[in-house]
Formats: sequence, C-alpha cells, structure tokens
Amino acid sequence: MGHPASKHSEVRVLLLGLDNAGKSTLLYKLKHNVCVGTTPTIGFNVEMIAARKGGKNVALTVWDVGGQRRMRPHWRSFHHDAAAVAFVVDSSDTGRLDESRRELERTLRSKHLQGRPVVVLANKQDVSGSLTVTELTERLDLAEMCSGRDWFVQPCSASTGFGLEEGFKRVARLLRLPSEPESVKENIRDTVHYLKAKSTRRA
Repeated sequence: MGHPASKHSEVRVLLLGLDNAGKSTLLYKLKHNVCVGTTPTIGFNVEMIAARKGGKNVALTVWDVGGQRRMRPHWRSFHHDAAAVAFVVDSSDTGRLDESRRELERTLRSKHLQGRPVVVLANKQDVSGSLTVTELTERLDLAEMCSGRDWFVQPCSASTGFGLEEGFKRVARLLRLPSEPESVKENIRDTVHYLKAKSTRRA
C-alpha cells in the first residue's frame, strides 16, 4: 500500500476522529512511512492510498478532516459520496472516550453514510495502559452503534506503523465499489429519491 494504483476504481474514505487522536500522523506514516510531528489540522488533508479488493486495484482517496470541536460541524460536508469511514480513537485517553463515542454516533446517523462500513482505528497501542480492542469495543458500544453495517476495530500505532496497513486493507475489504451490483442499485435508488424530491418541490 501507499503508492498510486493504475487502472483502479477510486473511492472516498473519510478519516475522522477527535483532535489529538493521531489522524494526520497515522496517514503520513501509512503513505510515506515517516513519523512527523503535526499541528492540529485546520481544514483537511487528502492522500491517495493504493489497495486491493477482490483482485482489483482500488485507490482509496482518504480525506483527513480536522477533529477540533469547531471543525466537527463541517464533517457532514464530507459525508456525501463517502464509501467508508475510518474513525481514529486515542485508546490511551480514556477521559475522552465518551466524546469520541458521541461524535462517531452523530456521524453514523448521517443519511449519506447509511450502510457504509466503519473501521475504528484503536490508535496509540504503544502507550502503556491503552485499552484493548475488546475494552474499546465495549466502552464505545460499537455492537449497538454499528448494527446494520459492517464494522471492525483495528489496533494500531501511528508512531510505529503497527496495524496501519492492516486497518486500511480492512477498509478496502469492507467497502462496496461503485461497479458492484448493490452499489448500482443504491445509486439508482438515490437518484430516484432525488428526482421525486425535486418534482415535489416544483409542485
């Protein structure tokens, strides 16, 4: 992973999470294999990550959107056309888990993200006292929150690179490509809903 794919399907993946969860550090480590000190993201970063799904090359266009409180209302602007959500949680910061859970829950209620898969990246596993995947799953109540969609929790460390490639391979495995039958049906259904709403407004 990490290099542009040729003859690929391109899909958008949202990389979300609270400020200081490690989103940008994680993305740069995965893409360039460098550990960089980052400042809070104001706006967004975009990187393309190459992956494979069902024997096909897939380009994951990863949108890393700032996680500061003032930035979070803007997350919904990025929901449209997202094929999957990668949500980064600082698994060593137990004091902010409820805040993470609320923001993830709010995100998954978006009509544009209905049925989209979610991979929770349990970051900072290299920090002593970090919650395990099982503990994090229970504390975030993921089984209930993610019912009706595919989901997975990937332990990782943005600073060491542990688990990052596996996490995005999982994202690629769970998402649905635009060319796949169910996605075509969804696109048709969305178009029909849009046209109906438009005709209703005109009436």
